Amino acid sequence: MDFVWLVLPGLCIWATILLLPWRPWSTRESIDATSTATADLSDITILIPARNEAPYIQATLSSASNQGHNHKIILIDDGSTDATATLAGSLQLPDLNIIQGNPLPPGWSGKLWALEQGRLQADSNYLLLLDADIRLEPGLLPALLTKLRQENLQFISLMAFLRMETRWEKMLMPAFIYFFKLLYPFQLSNSASRLVAAAAGGCILIDRRTLDELGGFSAVKDQLIDDCALARRVKNHGGKTWIGLSHSALSQRCYEDLQTIWEMVARTAFTQLRYSGALLLVCTFLMLSAFVVPVAGIFSGNVISITLSCLTFLLMTISYLPTLNYYGVNLLWACTLPLTGLLYLLMTWSSAINYWRGVGASWKGRNYT
Repeated sequence: MDFVWLVLPGLCIWATILLLPWRPWSTRESIDATSTATADLSDITILIPARNEAPYIQATLSSASNQGHNHKIILIDDGSTDATATLAGSLQLPDLNIIQGNPLPPGWSGKLWALEQGRLQADSNYLLLLDADIRLEPGLLPALLTKLRQENLQFISLMAFLRMETRWEKMLMPAFIYFFKLLYPFQLSNSASRLVAAAAGGCILIDRRTLDELGGFSAVKDQLIDDCALARRVKNHGGKTWIGLSHSALSQRCYEDLQTIWEMVARTAFTQLRYSGALLLVCTFLMLSAFVVPVAGIFSGNVISITLSCLTFLLMTISYLPTLNYYGVNLLWACTLPLTGLLYLLMTWSSAINYWRGVGASWKGRNYT
């Protein structure tokens, strides 16, 4: 009977998640390309920061160029040591301007410094901030611009469609987005409330005047989770933000093995918890209660514990199915969610341990502490 009390917190967690009015498990916040790429985009400049992105840059630039007419593209080569700039130039796109980034000043992250240099070169009303590995389906940018104007938004971001081909990608990448939505419920972020501000940095359309009033990217220059920080600055400034999913912004980056995904998550996981040991303990309790204890309860030998654990597992699975369905991943992968949750908890602890050791985050040869 004692084990029943251990199972109950997990049951309450999943029942609460499913019953919350803002439905954090839902995939209803979504936008895709709905028009042909014939729109006049003269109001938009696309900024693409790139550091050693040779495998992806040509597909990214071609897709950006094919979004419509009269827009500009600025590629900021952030000290690449590969053929990024050469491959970009070989496309000979008439709307493309390649600039060589200046050395990174103290206190800036590399991506934001590159974007700031691009911002100073742009003169359009809107800026699309696009990661160098994101390929856009034709017509997505006009759809984003239409939504921004019709709903009087200042900031739109899309969670890119991550690659989900290998077993590790199918197991962990849908869960990455699922957990992000639990942590930053999209409906709350898209509301006027300033309590939640979320963004996905791979694809952001922002009003240029709003960004200028914030002081450009210097407002978030030292933020590791710069996308959410920028969304919060826009909201605090009185602007309206929107975040959603998409099938039309496609990440080309491969995460073929566990180590690659582990490093990606651990880079900022403890930052999400504000480097707080107390929040880490709370997170640990919640994750163990939600994912580990229900599985243990199934093998407890106690009829009541087994029943409650099975019910908990069922609720957990139901909450995850919309995400798997949205990305076209076999729904049977929902059965691996307890193991996936445990792995993400271990990644978070790895992130915390690295922080306490003074290792900090690392990306493309740069270290941030």
